[in-house]
Amino acid sequence: MKTSAILFAAAAMIMGASAATIECEVCVKVMDDVRADMEKADMKDKSKIEGALGKYCARGDLGPRERKICYYIDPIKRSVAHPFSLGMNSLKVCKRITETNPEICTVKFPVQTEKMEKKDLSKLRVKQLKSILADRGVECKGCIEKEEFIAKVQATEHLAQVEL
Repeated sequence: MKTSAILFAAAAMIMGASAATIECEVCVKVMDDVRADMEKADMKDKSKIEGALGKYCARGDLGPRERKICYYIDPIKRSVAHPFSLGMNSLKVCKRITETNPEICTVKFPVQTEKMEKKDLSKLRVKQLKSILADRGVECKGCIEKEEFIAKVQATEHLAQVEL
């Protein structure tokens, strides 16, 4: 009985952690990338953390979502550097700075639809299907049922843009 309760609690913690990561996925990626570019000795120095954030955001190879996070983080670098210098993990840093700017954790990577079968698309919500169509520049006029949105996503597969 105790073993099953422990397993259930562990599974709940894992599921909760993965759901939270999805919530701030772009911010977490940016924080992990900045952390990876820094030397361990510099991770306690706020000015060096601010410099590393600036250097990361100045890179030319960032995707549109990473640039958006940089846009949000730039004015509050000091607020980001403080929890970062305390050794908080990336998710906690993102949660902390979301209190300053609630839009930070709303930035998400697009849903990857390449080679998705109908059964995989049917697991998505209608809101996500609409988002996929909007990213492709397609409007589904007259679509009411979820199956209609799925058919439109499959029909516009050739319009999917691959981000580098």
